[in-house]
Amino acid sequence: MTPHSRPVRTVLVSSIIVTLVLPSAAWAKTPVATGTGGAVATISEPASKAALAILNQGGNAIDAAVAAAATLGVTDPFSCGIGGGGFMVIYLAKDKRVITIDHRETAPASFTPTVFQENGAPMTFETVRDSGMSVGVPGTVRGWHEALDRYGSMSFKQVLAPAIAVASNGFVVNDNFSHLVSKNKNKFGMFPATAALYLKNGDAVAAGSTLRNPDLAKAYRELSAGGVKAFYSGKMARAVVDAVNHPATAPGVRVRGGDMSLADLANYEARLRQPVHSTYRGYDIYGMPLPGSGGIAIAEALNILEGYDLKAMPRAQAEHLYLEASRLAFADRNAYLADPEYVDAPVAGLLSKDYAAQRRQRIDVAQARRPAAAGDPYAFQADQSVPLRPASAATRMLIEGAHTTHLTVSDKDGNIVAYTYTIEDWGGSGIVVPGYGFLLNNEMTDFDFSGPRPNVPEAGKRPRSSMSPTLAFRDGKPAFSIGSPGGATIITTVLQTIVNHVDLGMTMPDALNAPRMSERNGDATDVEPGFAGGAQAAALEKNGQRWGDAPEEIGAANALVFNPDGTVTAVSEARRHGAGSALVQKSAH
Repeated sequence: MTPHSRPVRTVLVSSIIVTLVLPSAAWAKTPVATGTGGAVATISEPASKAALAILNQGGNAIDAAVAAAATLGVTDPFSCGIGGGGFMVIYLAKDKRVITIDHRETAPASFTPTVFQENGAPMTFETVRDSGMSVGVPGTVRGWHEALDRYGSMSFKQVLAPAIAVASNGFVVNDNFSHLVSKNKNKFGMFPATAALYLKNGDAVAAGSTLRNPDLAKAYRELSAGGVKAFYSGKMARAVVDAVNHPATAPGVRVRGGDMSLADLANYEARLRQPVHSTYRGYDIYGMPLPGSGGIAIAEALNILEGYDLKAMPRAQAEHLYLEASRLAFADRNAYLADPEYVDAPVAGLLSKDYAAQRRQRIDVAQARRPAAAGDPYAFQADQSVPLRPASAATRMLIEGAHTTHLTVSDKDGNIVAYTYTIEDWGGSGIVVPGYGFLLNNEMTDFDFSGPRPNVPEAGKRPRSSMSPTLAFRDGKPAFSIGSPGGATIITTVLQTIVNHVDLGMTMPDALNAPRMSERNGDATDVEPGFAGGAQAAALEKNGQRWGDAPEEIGAANALVFNPDGTVTAVSEARRHGAGSALVQKSAH
């Protein structure tokens, strides 16, 4: 990756080799590409190239998605990796059906509803976040196995080869990567195995460096040779359990260990689930079901919005209604949704068009309302059981890490994958598994720390997720795919992008790159830097909208658009997260 003519200084730091080079034009990415054959959009150029390489070798979209995901585990390790879990939505063109693979992390068997309580009170989020007790049983490798075994055409060895090459040979660290390390250097410095990978003399690895991760390459080689069992039993499983229960920390640093067993890993299962299906203005929308909350919340918000002619309205009026519909959907999402194997959530009621009509009556077209109370969807489904109603009119918003990754791939045969996967917070728990080079999740912080609530911790339970990989069809044919990282802002990013594209008439690149507003039934709407004080914000303030302190950016979305002429347009971010990478097999001329 480094031109031989450039000066090089190599430093060996524990298990990571950092080669300093001058900035390279190879960093350049193409956020939009149109063509034929297969297509891919990710946030990482090496990941997109990995997917394209697999497609060019004759692999299908499922094979290519796993290849891209594995490479993202190298180049975007703070957001995703084999130490976490995810949701995959797959369209099988030959069968004309959509299936989903839930490989969300699960709570260890030791968990109880009070696991995050001490002296009768909930622990602080910060106490749990960077610790072994925050780590759920990872599901990523099992999810990849199920996807490849059932729907792929290649082996682990074939699809992991590009990621092994990137981990072994290295990739050029860009400004965004270095910035993210710098933001988390205190967390990473707590754990020697993590510091050895991402810090140099206590500071973030510098932009312009070539970062190699030989330990992760070793982990991928073991998966290539031993398959799924190599992760869930044997040496790697023991290393995971030891890292969770007895985190190795820097001198003077103490963190809480977890209580995970080898049996927790051996017993982990992915779930194949029916997608959430809804309709919106002639589109069939397919999303992730529970324990994913995004598919349901997006469908409910779209059902509410369907009662308005948004195209005929001024933009500010349409966006006001988008924010208010999102507010109502989040009130219901927070009140009712959780792992379907533990909670009988009123999904049919929440997806009902009649329920949406009732909720629509709560919206004032001229004035924002905050916060909104949850509705009662049980009357809109045939359910004679006695359900758990929300404990209060306005349910609180749980803290969620905003750091995940989404990728989307299609192939020449028309198969499509929308895949969101994560380790939760930036860098997850902060714990790198010694000798294997991957970070462990802190996904258990997605549970409510106290109850009674549907989303309290329980043994084997999957915490509620906001990941929202989404596929849209029109007249039975693929129209677009969309998804994003961002914790609970994932839901609003996907929802707003759909509204921008379908209702406001934006092209997908414009819809995806538009300023984002994330209303999650709080006291104020999160917006990106520079939004508040602008004309768009001022127009919405006339309807009583208020703006909160924003994260640096909201989401890092990726999309595919299937055009009427048979071409496909891959779309990634033009600026967020250092800009994304969109590639097609054969470019349109």
